[in-house]
Amino acid sequence: MMSTLQIEHGPVTTVTLHRPDVRNAFNEELIDELTAWAKSVVPGEVRVAILQGAGKAFCAGADVHWMQKMVSYSRDENLADAERAAAMFNALDRLPVPLIGRVHGAALGGGSGLAAVCDVVVAADDALFGFTEVVLGILPAMISPYVVRKIGINAARELCLSGARFDATRAKAIGLASDVVPAAGLDAAVEHHVQLFLKAAPGAVARAKTLLRQVHGRLPEDVVGLTTAAIADQRVSAEGQEGLRAFLEKRPAAWLTNLPERKA
Repeated sequence: MMSTLQIEHGPVTTVTLHRPDVRNAFNEELIDELTAWAKSVVPGEVRVAILQGAGKAFCAGADVHWMQKMVSYSRDENLADAERAAAMFNALDRLPVPLIGRVHGAALGGGSGLAAVCDVVVAADDALFGFTEVVLGILPAMISPYVVRKIGINAARELCLSGARFDATRAKAIGLASDVVPAAGLDAAVEHHVQLFLKAAPGAVARAKTLLRQVHGRLPEDVVGLTTAAIADQRVSAEGQEGLRAFLEKRPAAWLTNLPERKA
């Protein structure tokens, strides 16, 4: 049983960071439990995942008590601690299903890092973001690959080097957030994306996520073997055959039948 997460399992799985008394800040337990959940996800059984925070915030970064322990860590202890957090972000990034971040309140430090590994971020218009590590004398190290990929090097240099906090409008402008809506409209906006993702073939989604990660930052001619093999393999797969035949026969594909009933 997990103590820092609340998980509503199903084709649409909702994962709630549940440390509201500390604004869902990270500690070792939360990191381990989030990593374990991410590694347990099976495409097909889960079609879409939603990540959110309980209480007044999404995730306010590192827990103060955890930070107090870091002060006395040796370099080797710091290395092991950092590797644990890096494994969490990597597991979330490699999640084989779409991950929707439902962001309200503070999303600071590692909380903004969580937003960076989500496929879609729906933010309340009063959400507050920031890669705030440098103002504490540390670095946005483990989140940096995902942040640079998400918002680009120019915005990353400005925001990661200053530690400045920024609002949801700026988050959308730099690509960290997909939608910005009033807090009362968060659930409806999230549901819009859920419904879009449910129309997609689960195996194709998982393989597309992997493919996008593999081709990012590489020249087209350097990945031509990878991309051509990927489409050829998918076309002859059972899912690819079903999708093509369903389109030609003007009928719903198999993955569109028995979709989970969702609240309007």
